[in-house]
Amino acid sequence: MERRVVLPLSREKAASLRTGEEVLLSGFVYTARDAAHRRFIELLDRGEKLPFPLEDAVIYYAGPAPTPPGFVTGSAGPTTSGRMDPFTPRLLSLGLRGMIGKGKRSKEVVKAMLKTGAVYFGAPGGAGALLSGRITSSEIIAFGDLGAEAVRRLALEDFPVTVIIDSAGNDLYETGRRAYLKAAEAMGPAC
Repeated sequence: MERRVVLPLSREKAASLRTGEEVLLSGFVYTARDAAHRRFIELLDRGEKLPFPLEDAVIYYAGPAPTPPGFVTGSAGPTTSGRMDPFTPRLLSLGLRGMIGKGKRSKEVVKAMLKTGAVYFGAPGGAGALLSGRITSSEIIAFGDLGAEAVRRLALEDFPVTVIIDSAGNDLYETGRRAYLKAAEAMGPAC
């Protein structure tokens, strides 16, 4: 059964989510890929503000394709999250509560998530065109010179994600693998 979550993602909401849970997100998220993350850190190093408040925010690791006529956005699938790992612990320490992407996260990111009560969601890769149908508005708010990697404020309605790593550090890539191996062992040798 899917669970609906309205953003922003408070620490309490994040704490209630469990690894493997299917969630429908509604509310605002911000897109940012590695080039934007690099600029975030440069801004912070200069003592400047980020283009959006991090407290209880969710960043979607995506760079939507150009918007076709009559659509809100182009295809908006997730990118590989590991490219943001060098920057993520610092953003988490400043209040970032959730991330949407695909792929494993580093031990440093998981440790920072545990400390800050954050959650990592997985969106289905290869389904960007379908996911874009769950985006009701899209506005570039920073770094327009980055093209597809500009920071956008997206409004989501019932955007489907899965909790990959919960705020307790449980990781679906680990627990799912163990459950699969246990089930395969119980079935015995293949015929």
